[in-house]
Amino acid sequence: MDTDTTEASTDHPDQSAFGPVGVIGAGAMGAGIAQVAATAGHAVTLVDSMPGAAAAAVDRIGVALRRLVDKGRLSDDDASAVLARITPAASVEELPECGLVIEAVPEDLDLKRRIFADLADVQPSTTVLATNTSSIDIDDIAAEVADPERVLGLHFFNPPPVMRLVEVVHGERTARAFVEHAVALMDAWGKTPVRCSSTPGFIVNRVARPFYGEAQRIVESGVADAATVDWALRERGGFPMGPLELTDFIGQDVNLAVGTSVWEQTARDERYAPTAYQQGLVEAGRLGRKTGSGVYAYAADGSITDAEPDVELAERLVGGPVATDPLARTLAMLVNEAVDLVARGEASVDDVDTAMQLGTRYPKGPIAWGREIGFDVVARQITELDQAFPGGRYRPSPALTDGSMT
Repeated sequence: MDTDTTEASTDHPDQSAFGPVGVIGAGAMGAGIAQVAATAGHAVTLVDSMPGAAAAAVDRIGVALRRLVDKGRLSDDDASAVLARITPAASVEELPECGLVIEAVPEDLDLKRRIFADLADVQPSTTVLATNTSSIDIDDIAAEVADPERVLGLHFFNPPPVMRLVEVVHGERTARAFVEHAVALMDAWGKTPVRCSSTPGFIVNRVARPFYGEAQRIVESGVADAATVDWALRERGGFPMGPLELTDFIGQDVNLAVGTSVWEQTARDERYAPTAYQQGLVEAGRLGRKTGSGVYAYAADGSITDAEPDVELAERLVGGPVATDPLARTLAMLVNEAVDLVARGEASVDDVDTAMQLGTRYPKGPIAWGREIGFDVVARQITELDQAFPGGRYRPSPALTDGSMT
């Protein structure tokens, strides 16, 4: 758990009146969330059913806090106080009455449903029950909870002590008062909350799909190799990483699983269909940095060994026809996806742009980019792509041309 750039300050408002916080799942995400809550002043109970897992996670948090002390970002006393607020436990029955419980277990719907049903039985009706899911529908998770109005999503980004963004996700049955309460609490924790409905992939994991998919399709079609496409997105688009090197960093299997989840939840909408290119990488065990090869090959130190872009080709492609322009094609699809999400009422313009800048480090929010390019221009580009590649992936959002985004 990398917390070298964590928000280490403990100068948060006193959270004791809100009550203790429970965190279910002591993996990297659960431990990170526990650290954030304890740093904000809460008594935290960290639960994991695997024997010794919660205690081991507390030890890891202690190591992370010690690194912050060594770097002068946290005092000894503050680090000791944060660690002392975290108590390991083996079951939800060991939780005290909490103001908030956050579940951070693997993305298994049946497992999450069982946990939430158990929590509803042992926690007061006033306790906010939150899931850290990145893509599973909130109402599906709350299906066996008698009072689903208190179930919502608090989707933190990895690592939680470092990343400011939290998606506050409401299901159809989530009460507005609980959403506002959660937003206020995330503010108090020093996070930047954005609101969204329980749409597949929420904001970040849905809007970001074209960033990966367009690059894969361009490489798959033979227009340009991976290094050239990545160069165009980095050097001409200002993205911190190219899409293909980013999927290697994330893990091809992880990225494919998220994309497949969105595709399945949208009734296999062609817009989100996984590529044969990425499926082939996963089937071959080329999962990225963690296996030593993915799109690229990696040295022992994690550096790429076979990424020589054809800069002359990239320069010719960028500014040319949109079907073969890696940058224009990607931006048009990002804008189209973001506009569609806003038009459906699933998130606001500001929340979409904030989420994409903080959650993915895009240089601009996609709606702001659309205004800069011109929504009419984006509409023409998407229409051109739809004509070049029929089948539904490139259908333009009506909101691009109806004036609602001006």
